[in-house]
Amino acid sequence: MPTLTSPRAGRAAAVAAAALVAASAVLVPQTAFASVDEPGGAQRHPGDATDDLRASIVDGPARNVILLIGDGMGDSEITVARNYAYGAAGQLPGIDALPLTGQYTTYSLFKDGANAGKPDYVPDSAATGTAWSTGVKTYDNAVGVDIHGTPHDTLIELAKANGLRTGNVTTSEIQDATPAVQVAHVAARSCYGPDSASCGTDALEQGGLGSISEQLLDTRPDVTLGGGSASFTQTAKAGQWQGETLFDQAVDRGYQVVGDADGLDAVTAADQNAPLLGLFTPGNFPTRYAETVATAGGADGEAVTCEPNADRLDTRLSLASLTEKAIGLLDDPSSDRGFFLQVEGASIDKRDHSADACGQIGETVDLDEAVQVALEFARTDGETLVIVTADHAHTSQIVDSTPPGLSIRLRTVDGTDMLVSYGTSPAGGSQQHTGAQLRVAGYGPGAANLVGLTDQTDTHYTIAEALGLSRDRAALSAGATVTLPKSSFEPGEEFEVTLGGFAGDRQVGAVLASDPVDLGRTDVLSGTATITATAPTEEGAHTLTVTGAQSGVEVVVPFDVAAGGEPGGPVTGGPGAGAGAGGGPGGGSSAAGWVDGLASTGAAVAPWLAAALLLAGAGTVLVLRRRRRAASARIPAGMVSGH
Repeated sequence: MPTLTSPRAGRAAAVAAAALVAASAVLVPQTAFASVDEPGGAQRHPGDATDDLRASIVDGPARNVILLIGDGMGDSEITVARNYAYGAAGQLPGIDALPLTGQYTTYSLFKDGANAGKPDYVPDSAATGTAWSTGVKTYDNAVGVDIHGTPHDTLIELAKANGLRTGNVTTSEIQDATPAVQVAHVAARSCYGPDSASCGTDALEQGGLGSISEQLLDTRPDVTLGGGSASFTQTAKAGQWQGETLFDQAVDRGYQVVGDADGLDAVTAADQNAPLLGLFTPGNFPTRYAETVATAGGADGEAVTCEPNADRLDTRLSLASLTEKAIGLLDDPSSDRGFFLQVEGASIDKRDHSADACGQIGETVDLDEAVQVALEFARTDGETLVIVTADHAHTSQIVDSTPPGLSIRLRTVDGTDMLVSYGTSPAGGSQQHTGAQLRVAGYGPGAANLVGLTDQTDTHYTIAEALGLSRDRAALSAGATVTLPKSSFEPGEEFEVTLGGFAGDRQVGAVLASDPVDLGRTDVLSGTATITATAPTEEGAHTLTVTGAQSGVEVVVPFDVAAGGEPGGPVTGGPGAGAGAGGGPGGGSSAAGWVDGLASTGAAVAPWLAAALLLAGAGTVLVLRRRRRAASARIPAGMVSGH
């Protein structure tokens, strides 16, 4: 890592020094001081650890946060993997190395009926992910919305609005629940792409925000890595990119699209001008180990040793490698702003559902390697909070004898056998999630807030507070400006409009009036954007109104249309009386009505879009569609067909 030269370097060095003291106590070698059958031989903390624990408590704020999620990784799944790969007296070098540990509750809520708003004790990944991404409890199946259908800002959305770089990495389809909760707001987690029937009123053609894949492109993280390319071959059914595939749309909107390890290696920078979209499989990633499914009476059989999966991706696409790549692209020591990165090991859950012990173990080991990468960076950086946790508990249990349900016998690194049971579904069924509390562990500034018993929603606020994130989108866009090149234009003259200061927004809408002409939606890149407009043919006084889609901040700039329009100088307008104030979650009202942008998902959109739809019905809307920038030449081969 380059030498830090910013004013924060002194504090970073002090924080790193304190954290290293704690790490030295936690990361003891696996070699035991004595045999485990001797007094003290199995002890994990020889001596008094009080001073080391004190040294591990580091005040915030944090410059960066890396959140690592093991999907379905309960305490039992951690123990199964540790026993198999490192032995009962060993430790997972990443997951077990975090010095500050707590437990959190994960229950979801019932959406409706007699139990509406009451606890649902066994949650799914959509509800649990929404809890930490938005700080709001919701119902199973919901992504980024509460039980009333109201969207709430996610950590990635808030981090972007506050000027931080953002990343989203997974071994699943990028549309799967855990990665989706950071970038989308839909009532049904299966709303993957424009062809998904489950989208209902969330579909663009129904006036909603669109499918998860389409909303991902709107949210625009700087780095997105995972599977799920199949959904991006689907074609938009409404909006400015209607008729184009989502891959074409991504290229039109400036994304760097890659589909293999070589393509990823070639990417040396990613930001809002050229965000990275790396999709390496049509669906989920293949697992590290070949499948070994538990069977009825399986623990009575021969002991199994896990074998490598011949279909596993290039190791340059392992979760650890993707984590390292994402950190390298997001970290910018020369900037005064840091980053937020979410990383998911997705198939611990998926293989647990299938009673596949080796698949589950390999995915836990993969996540552990990613945690090691994050910790190595954090120890060097000194200002990074690393959090490792899971979304929900799962079925697998270590048992003493063959149970009546499904089971398997595994030969561990200790040279002895471990019996693992899957008892919540018969053979061929899907093993169930369970409702137990989960481990949450941390390292770095603010990690002490994880200690004790917390709730999953606490993690959202721990991260937001560590990063100092403002939730007031209208305030973040209060300095918005709209600049016209001059005050008077000839009829039909084309001109460019420059926008600045829309930090609280990801998109803006623009309308020319007197005779209303909608100019469509424009992506906001780090608070700035450029809109191409054409002056009305009718001479006289007109206005251009630009509205932040998320903040509701509105800027109205007057101009004239006259034959032989005078050159003049630039004209700049700022928020007027109609600008939103205190919008967004935790703030006051917003002209957009967005507790993030909708009154209820699929039911209403920001005012500028609602107006555009009305104008379209009257036949007076002109949508300025982007020109395709040689999209077919810029999308990697193999990503547009056969998925």
